[in-house]
Amino acid sequence: MKKNLTELVFIIDRSGSMAGLEDDTMGGYNAVITKQKKEDGEANVTTILFDDQVETLHERISIQDIKQMTENEYYVRGCTALLDAIGETISYMGNVQKYAKSEERANKVLFIITTDGYENSSKEYSYDKVKGLIDRQKTRYDWEFLFLGANIDAISTAERFGISKEFATNYVPDKRGTKLNYEAMNVAISCCRAEMPLDKSWKEEVERDYKSRNKKH
Repeated sequence: MKKNLTELVFIIDRSGSMAGLEDDTMGGYNAVITKQKKEDGEANVTTILFDDQVETLHERISIQDIKQMTENEYYVRGCTALLDAIGETISYMGNVQKYAKSEERANKVLFIITTDGYENSSKEYSYDKVKGLIDRQKTRYDWEFLFLGANIDAISTAERFGISKEFATNYVPDKRGTKLNYEAMNVAISCCRAEMPLDKSWKEEVERDYKSRNKKH
């Protein structure tokens, strides 16, 4: 196992309901990559964009080689095949880790999943099937999973496929909420890469914003 190597896996919603948040999403993602390039240790980045299709933007690219995401890569369309995006990516990364030479296998794997709507178009994976995959990777290999959701009950949705509430949060799908979302990701990623315990403090600012603004409705 290769010490100080982290596999970072971003699964990012780009379905039609994300319209109007394209610049904020790209800006948040790019800010995370910029900051993480300065952190100690190595990291490979896999970036998955999903609507009713699942597209691989980066496949285990060194974080130092990741370029800024632009409107050429991130544009909204279609429905929300959330389960297919998660299931396909876990299966892929599981095979990568399984067949990699021991000295090339990452000692940390972190999935970060963001969506602003309900699952509505997956064809291959169910909640139970995804939960089985997540449970297996968490139990056997200590993979970590974060889930950030808007316009849904993100906590109960995450728990439905095996991500505990400490690692899930609701956010407000606007400029401010999206910015806080990606700032929280940065906190979590830095903790993971430094092999520090990840507790619920990573999401405090996002949750505070969500709760304060939802009181007004």
